[in-house]
Amino acid sequence: MDTLSYKTISANKATANKQWFIADATNQVLGRFSSQIASVLRGKHKTNFTPHADCGDNVIIINAEKIRFTGKKWTDKKYVSHSGYPGGQKVQSPEDIAMKKPERIVEMAVKKMLPRNRLGNAIFGNLYVYVGSEHPHEAQQPKELKINTR
Repeated sequence: MDTLSYKTISANKATANKQWFIADATNQVLGRFSSQIASVLRGKHKTNFTPHADCGDNVIIINAEKIRFTGKKWTDKKYVSHSGYPGGQKVQSPEDIAMKKPERIVEMAVKKMLPRNRLGNAIFGNLYVYVGSEHPHEAQQPKELKINTR
């Protein structure tokens, strides 16, 4: 047996076979939906997954305003941010965020499930979230991504 003929193949930017997927967020639970989107963005569903490379796919999320929470999280959950200045703490509920930018709720959930480094920032660039069912990525011919359908 020739052990030199077996080589581990790592995916990199040039060899990653990136595809485009589209996911509908209508009536999906935020956490369960986001974790599966983060897994596809990272590329963990592929056989050539490489932890240190961006080998995941591009994902388009439509109908972000129709995402749902379980329990009373819509009013009781709090998103805390800080500007870095004294007294710069801001606390918002999903209701407040949804009034201004409904897509931000899905973006924040997915971003916090990705690695907190430069690779995570690059992977997050492969996510496109839109309010409504229209999106400008028809030329990429995205495939439908089945998530939480039972």
